[in-house]
Formats: sequence, C-alpha cells, structure tokens
Amino acid sequence: MRTPTVRARHDGVPGAEEGQIVDSDILQHWARARAEELPGAYADQPFGPEVDVFRVRERMFMALSLSTGAATVTLKAAPEDAEALRAAFPAIIPGYHMNKRHWITLRPDGSLEQDLVQELVTEAYRLVVAGLPRTRRPVDPEIFGRI
Repeated sequence: MRTPTVRARHDGVPGAEEGQIVDSDILQHWARARAEELPGAYADQPFGPEVDVFRVRERMFMALSLSTGAATVTLKAAPEDAEALRAAFPAIIPGYHMNKRHWITLRPDGSLEQDLVQELVTEAYRLVVAGLPRTRRPVDPEIFGRI
C-alpha cells in the first residue's frame, strides 16, 4: 500500500527540497537516522515486520510503524512534555497502543520539522537511559545531547 504524500517543511532527505512533495515516511527517515546515531541503540521487530522497535539495553524508546495507514513515529516522553507537545502540535497525539501519559505518536502531516523530530528522538533515548542502572548506561543522560 502506498503511503500518502505531505509537504516537507524542512529538507534533509536526499533529493528533497523545501516545500517539495515527499512520501509521508520522511518523518520515519528523520527519526531512524537520528536513532541509528545514538550509542547502544539498536532496532528489532518483536511485533512483526510492520513495526521497527528501537531500544537501548533492551528497553524501548521508539517505534516506527504503519499502524494507522501512515508512517508514524511513537516515542517515550516525560508526561509534562507529552502534554505540552500535544497542545502545541496537532501532529503529535497520545502514543498509539501505548501508555498515553508516557508516549507520544508523531503523525506525518508535514508540520513537524526535522530538528524537532531529532530532538524528540534524543529525548526519548535519554529518558530510557536515565532509567537504567548507572553501570548499564552507554552515556550520561544528564549531559548527552545537551552540549
């Protein structure tokens, strides 16, 4: 099934230009590229081939799926941040099939910029790393991604 197209507000995909029509999976492209840069992060498919789950030390921080017919990104988020993000961005909704307080889902409506998506992926990773025992943390969550 072909995913719908949206207008990209920020380039970053090879060959994409500002305002150019691109596949809705650009959101996943940005999120995946950032997640693949994070120390100790890896992807698996525990729910089947339709969902890529990104983890750090066996703990999930992001899922990429076609769950609603569009290429969505679901991320771990602090409850107060999740609430503020949902209020500020119509493309950010409660986490699809996840705890609605601690997870958000990004929908590809063309309104989210690449920098924001990458920042949200980094923050999801940091939240999970902060919950790990100190000896298992691949980075210090207090300073990683903030410098």
